Amino acid sequence: MSPAFTRRALLGAGSALALASAALASPALASPATPQTLTFELHATFFSHEVHLARPLDPQVFVADRAAKAAVGPQLIKHADGVRPAFIAGPTDVGALNAQGKPLGFTVADWFAARGTATIVPDGAGMRVTCHFTHLRPNGVYSLFENHFDQKPIGFTPLDGAGTANNFVADANGAATVTVRTPGRMTHANGILLVYHSDNQSHGTLRGAPGVTAHHQLIVRIPG
Repeated sequence: MSPAFTRRALLGAGSALALASAALASPALASPATPQTLTFELHATFFSHEVHLARPLDPQVFVADRAAKAAVGPQLIKHADGVRPAFIAGPTDVGALNAQGKPLGFTVADWFAARGTATIVPDGAGMRVTCHFTHLRPNGVYSLFENHFDQKPIGFTPLDGAGTANNFVADANGAATVTVRTPGRMTHANGILLVYHSDNQSHGTLRGAPGVTAHHQLIVRIPG
C-alpha cells in the first residue's frame, strides 16, 4: 500500500469521525429528553412532615368529635364545633367531613387510599405532564395546580397556567389519566397538587375554599 493512499485513508476516517461528532452535538439530532416519572404522596403526609407535626393529620378533611370546639386549624382553616382535622393514624373507618361539618360522602380510609404518578417531559418552554390516578372519588371533580414553594405564603396557580385544561372528572372506578402542558419549566421550587372539589365544580384559576369546597389530596414536589 502506497504512503499516499494511507494518508488519504486516514484523512477520510478523520473526516467521518468529525462529521459523526458534529451530528451528536447538533441540537437538531439530539435524542429526545428522557421522561421523568414521579410518585405522588398524600398531601396530609407531606404537610405533616413539612411542619413537623408530632401527630400527622390532614388539614383539609375533618371528622366528627364532640369535644372539638370551633377554631382555626392548620393552614388557617376555620372549622366548626364538633369537628376536627382527621388524623392519619386513624381511626379512618369514619365519615369524612368538610370544615363546616358537611359529610363528603366517603370515609377517611377512602380518602387516604388515593394513589398517582406524574410523568414529565420537557416540551418547548414548558413541560408536558401526564398523570395517572387510582382510588379517587368515583366521578369526582378534580384540578391540578402548581405549588410555588418559593413564595411566602406558598402560591398556587393552575398547572396549565390558565385554569382551563387542568380540570378533569374521575371515572366510575375512581381512575383518571390527564395530560397538561405547563407554561414554564418547573423546578424544585414547585410541586404538582391534586385538588378535589367537593362542590362538584372547578374554580378556574382558583382552588376554591380550602377545607370547605376544595381539598388537597395528593402532591409531589419536583426533585432538586
